[in-house]
Amino acid sequence: MPVKRSVKIAGHATSVTLEPEFWDCLKDMATARGLSVNQMVAEIDSARGANLSSAIRVFVLNELKKLAAG
Repeated sequence: MPVKRSVKIAGHATSVTLEPEFWDCLKDMATARGLSVNQMVAEIDSARGANLSSAIRVFVLNELKKLAAG
């Protein structure tokens, strides 16, 4: 079941709905980079072409694919 959370991008709050698995991966990826989830979402937001939830899912998927490829 998707979970809606509030994130801040450039000082503005917005809500993002993702499945818990994506939230978990996003948090782990942000932590590994020394970033907060808000900072990671802001980076994804700056490069997105789709809606924010979709952009986050694609980002997480691509990062996991990179890890799997070694």
